[in-house]
Amino acid sequence: MFVTDIRKEFYDKVVHERVLVLVAFDVDALCACKILQYLFQCDHVQYTIVPITGRQELENAFLEHSEQVKYVVMINCGGNINILETLQPAEHVIFFIADSHRPVDLVNVYNDDQVKLLMPTTDDFDIPAYDDLFKDDESDDDSGNESDSSAPSGKRRRLDEEVLERRRERRLWEEKRKQILLDYEEFSTYGTSSAMIMFDLAWKMSKDSNDLLWWGIVGLTDQYINNRVERGKYMTDVGDLHKHTLRLNHRNEDDDNTVSVDCMRIYFDEELKLALYRHWSLFESLKHSSYPACKFKMWTVKGQQKMHEFLADMGLPLVQVKQKFTSMDMGLKESFKGLFTASCEKYGLDDISFGSFIAQYGYKNKLCAADVVYAVNGLMECVEAEKSATGYFLEALDCLSRQNVKKLLRGLDLAKRQLTTIMQTVHSFIDMKQIISAGPFLYAYIPEGHPDVKFFSRPNCLGMLAYFMQEAYVATSRSRRSTLLPMVVAAPLNAETGSALVIGIPPKAEESTKNFFGRAFEQAAIQTNSRTLHDNFDTSIIEMKSEDRSKFFDALISLLS
Repeated sequence: MFVTDIRKEFYDKVVHERVLVLVAFDVDALCACKILQYLFQCDHVQYTIVPITGRQELENAFLEHSEQVKYVVMINCGGNINILETLQPAEHVIFFIADSHRPVDLVNVYNDDQVKLLMPTTDDFDIPAYDDLFKDDESDDDSGNESDSSAPSGKRRRLDEEVLERRRERRLWEEKRKQILLDYEEFSTYGTSSAMIMFDLAWKMSKDSNDLLWWGIVGLTDQYINNRVERGKYMTDVGDLHKHTLRLNHRNEDDDNTVSVDCMRIYFDEELKLALYRHWSLFESLKHSSYPACKFKMWTVKGQQKMHEFLADMGLPLVQVKQKFTSMDMGLKESFKGLFTASCEKYGLDDISFGSFIAQYGYKNKLCAADVVYAVNGLMECVEAEKSATGYFLEALDCLSRQNVKKLLRGLDLAKRQLTTIMQTVHSFIDMKQIISAGPFLYAYIPEGHPDVKFFSRPNCLGMLAYFMQEAYVATSRSRRSTLLPMVVAAPLNAETGSALVIGIPPKAEESTKNFFGRAFEQAAIQTNSRTLHDNFDTSIIEMKSEDRSKFFDALISLLS
């Protein structure tokens, strides 16, 4: 059931009880969790936060805590699975689900008692009618409707015809239902950011602040830079957040001298698609950001020469662009963005900017929302074996607080390593022609001996690699059809169990983020008896036995041809 008043139907109910909060491993979920955590601390609500990476961990976490709680809040998990069937909860347990994954499971939608969906009704859910999915009529049971042998033959004949007619109607209804479900579940996609939903709750409770607004902004930005929402949807949501930004950051220019050194100010600005350039050098950022790197074809000598021409056209000396951005000449730093956008059209970089937000902490730290997304993801998917997955989750959660700038800076360093590894892998695959056109889709496999294979055992990092590879392939391919091909990337996951992680992404040409690989992966696995695990909340990401990879992909090619 969809919640229409999030304060009355959700927060006011849980505020006096102990709450179990289950949080998925993504930046948007962390930001939503951070906002909810702040609200709970304000009202002294008792809560337990458990990070979960997949459906099995969801079941384990609920089983472990189910006896202690009446209310369960699920952030970016649980929306697209039948919660009651999966978890088998007691009748008194109520689930509140804020999940951006689509489509939403229809049993969750139509359950009025135990499942409450914290999702804006403005989203396009395209929910089928109840009568097309569920039959409450007991008269469909034919067991008591068999013709009475003692009845006259004419009446017996009429009863038989009635039973046959009801069976025929039932069969037609079931066929129609099956088709409706197939159409509804055909594509997976994403809806409104969960962090935005939690910020909206804080605003309605008059507890919003710049810190909470910033977490909402970072959650939305995570969706955009990871290709989870379309540009139109992103710009609509940015417009909503911009109104809050103006409201919470409104002050007279004359008041600047009275502002505290540790204050936070947020403002809207056009941001460049240059990853971490404020914390790196311009040269490294251009080289490791997918959009300019693929436009210039940075993996070729000619491409690097073209980039040098581009920098010379802007009037930026190599000595300046190869040092840290913070160490650049002040005049060049201030005029850099104007010079950059002025030269972009000439070099085909016509989509180099997007609307975003910047946070200024006092006089020192200046952060773009996209930089924070990279940093949080860098901490969350850290490949160093110092801590458990839960340890890295909690560190990533902590780095969102502006008091923990050191942790955020560590996240930025880890993000640079991630981006460098991704670029090197793309360069290697393009040079060796290891991105294969398998007919209906592009395909790449990271070999077991690859030096950086551990980076790609993480779903978000593998997803970033897949989009970078796809863009690089399209940039180098002479075939116009390349933009119409989706892409599948696989990487070794666990050498001991012989498993691999597989991700599928939609075609480059499609403006829509709708992804059909979830259904395709299921069918290919069934057809070939492949040992797969559909544990991720994003259905286009699966695990499988490496031994079954060959027959699985043969079946996938056959299915999509």
